Amino acid sequence: MWRSLDDVPADLGRTVVTVGNFDGVHLGHQHVIARAGELARELGADGVVAVIFEPHPIAVLRPEHAPPTLTTVDTRVDLLVESGVDGVLVLPFSREVAGWSPERFVRDVLVDALHARAVVVGANFRFGNRAAGDVATLRELGAELDFVAEGIALDGGPQVWSSTYVRNCLSTGDVEGAAEALGRPFTVRGVVVVGDKRGRELGYPTANVPTSGMQCAPADGVYAGRLLRLDTGEQMPAAISVGTNPTFAGERERRVESYVLPEAAGDDLDLYGVEVEVAFVSRIRGMLRFDSVEQLVEQMADDVRRTRARLVEQPR
Repeated sequence: MWRSLDDVPADLGRTVVTVGNFDGVHLGHQHVIARAGELARELGADGVVAVIFEPHPIAVLRPEHAPPTLTTVDTRVDLLVESGVDGVLVLPFSREVAGWSPERFVRDVLVDALHARAVVVGANFRFGNRAAGDVATLRELGAELDFVAEGIALDGGPQVWSSTYVRNCLSTGDVEGAAEALGRPFTVRGVVVVGDKRGRELGYPTANVPTSGMQCAPADGVYAGRLLRLDTGEQMPAAISVGTNPTFAGERERRVESYVLPEAAGDDLDLYGVEVEVAFVSRIRGMLRFDSVEQLVEQMADDVRRTRARLVEQPR
């Protein structure tokens, strides 16, 4: 991963470049990356490089309209590499960069830094000052600067694959719809923090990951899913609660709380300070407020039972 144009090796060979936000690295993005890989082999290029922007351009230009991100930058880079990209340039985005002409972006980034032999983007890709550049612009400049360009339609059957579609699914708790567009379960990452330990007192200790206001999480509710320890690679079945625990007054922080099923937890599971990835497989129910702790505990037992059954129905 390169964090600026200056980080790109001067001796980088000819590459096939793909450009976009790639938030979520959904099936449409993967389709573009696959075509970039095919083209790299056809043209004898030295590899595929993805260019992503940080922060999201909308967060700079219209911050009040900036959507929550589906993935952190580090997660996005990992997913891009898993999808077949050989290198990732994380281009710092600013109002100055937003003001670059399409010609400057192509010359400075695609040609001078990344030595593009080909450029593959989504068919609706726009770039440069006031979004003046498009796929036709890339083709025109490519004829002059020795690269070819392709725009790939992001069709997903009845609906176009898009990060917006995934966010809309998550906003209603439809994690299965999100997974269908992503090609994998939706996940959140974070370091497990010490919570109020109320779950432990009730017999259901949880691994708590705070949610950032700028990162997506599914709608409040309870989900069947899995928790992955990133330090060991161990994956464990879990019942996952997203929300603010409305049964207990005064709790306002929205959290993702994962109760690892006892058959996988063992007697000494300690996740404090561990970075984890929480995968959402299926929605169990919405968030409820209970009149008593006894009612809550009874419901939690049922949530665990339903989680176990749902994970049997949907193996990893």
